[in-house]
Amino acid sequence: MRLLIMGPQGVGKGTQAALISKNLGIPAISTGDIFRYNLKNETPLGLEAKAYIDKGLLVPDELTNKIVKDRLAKDDASNGWILDGYPRNDSQVAALDSILEELGTPLDHAIALNAERSVLMDRMKKRAEIEGRADDTPEIIAKRLDVYEHETAPLIDIYRKRGVLVEIDSTGGIESISERILDALK
Repeated sequence: MRLLIMGPQGVGKGTQAALISKNLGIPAISTGDIFRYNLKNETPLGLEAKAYIDKGLLVPDELTNKIVKDRLAKDDASNGWILDGYPRNDSQVAALDSILEELGTPLDHAIALNAERSVLMDRMKKRAEIEGRADDTPEIIAKRLDVYEHETAPLIDIYRKRGVLVEIDSTGGIESISERILDALK
């Protein structure tokens, strides 16, 4: 099964991707992890990304798309995957469509996890306390949620129109959320 998992920060994408991965026997692929792997191992794509990062620039979509394509073409992803953190904008949706067409692997579902903003803010504050993350101040959290609403949330409609969207309420216990997702994928 080939899946996207989408939602704002604090909604539990990473946690749910890991649980779905284990349950379905497919890799959970986080774009952040892909970047870290390529940078750490100094792959040609990693070195290209490092040139932007070292200058304080965002890695352009074109390079991000190449890195995602490279990861989805790996042997462990041949029977499916769950992609977390990509696509983030319209051009990345188009690039992913091209990648999947080229690989002959259509998307099965896009999972959109939803929660009220106040729930997300509380979760992020708790994460900041537990992990000691200085970048999870209320102001920064609010800004990230705003960026998500303006840039990434509109992608949900694209997948809704394609008939592959699965919307899940991500409030409650971790296991109950996982059960909702797995039930919806049947």
